[in-house]
Amino acid sequence: MSRRRPRIPPAPLPQRHGIDPVRLRLPQGGGWATVREHLVERLPVGPATIDAMIRDGDVATVDGPVAPDTPYAGGAHVWFHRDLPTEMPVPFGIDVVYQDDHLVVADKPHFLATTPRGSHITETALARLRRELELPTLSPAHRLDRLTAGLVMFTVRPEDRGAYQSLFSDRRVHKEYEAVAAHVPGLDLPVSVRSRIEKVRGRIDAYETEGEPNSESHIELVEHRAGLGRYRLIPRTGRTHQLRVHMNALGIPILGDPTYPAVTDPAPDDFGQPLQLLARALEFTDPLTGRAHRFASRRTLEAWTAPDQWAPPPAA
Repeated sequence: MSRRRPRIPPAPLPQRHGIDPVRLRLPQGGGWATVREHLVERLPVGPATIDAMIRDGDVATVDGPVAPDTPYAGGAHVWFHRDLPTEMPVPFGIDVVYQDDHLVVADKPHFLATTPRGSHITETALARLRRELELPTLSPAHRLDRLTAGLVMFTVRPEDRGAYQSLFSDRRVHKEYEAVAAHVPGLDLPVSVRSRIEKVRGRIDAYETEGEPNSESHIELVEHRAGLGRYRLIPRTGRTHQLRVHMNALGIPILGDPTYPAVTDPAPDDFGQPLQLLARALEFTDPLTGRAHRFASRRTLEAWTAPDQWAPPPAA
């Protein structure tokens, strides 16, 4: 008989800039007399900052704001707002292509992360859409790489999220991508590429290795001109950087890729030549309404529509 997880109460603090407060569970035991004493020891910000957070009402339990003398209670939850870093604004808008009571489908620009992570917090699709649509409970149904543009899905209500996430985990979503890369006349396409891809923490790139394949991509050439090709990519699996790795393995790395075939370090404010990869289409049957959906991105890839503004592709 499986044990049910204890229900976590809703956060007693509102979002800030579309970002949820941080939640901590106070450990059992320990010699702390007050919540403040524990936070001073646990958080790397110093006593003065903790005191200011408490004074401003930025630390709370389910019973309300924490005071300097609030007794410590092991197992209780504490919420607080972290100090958000200054971020480089992503100078491109995010469009909504579909919205109903359950689902939001957005058309994300290049360089905008889907969800808060690392140094990208408020400059993310999730935070922006929560603010712009006034939907604080909005959550991602899946993720799209920060450097990739195109369609990404969000759920409106927390109770619906699992149903839409299962569409992706069960591979019941048909996904189509578009990419621009060099045209290699002798390359035998279309082709299905299967390989084992590994991604380890601390390493920027993913890499192919020996072993049972865990990734598969269908790649075909749609059209070509002046040394460039426009490709349709259909991932059968969802490994990190899968399409970028497979295109590079074929000898046609995607234009604008700062990781494949070689890791580079573009400046944070360099938005000039984005990765020429676009999540073009999503197709699925809605698990709640039964409606058949097909959504298409309205974006285009600049290396195809304005090739004169782009550096030439790498030599084959």
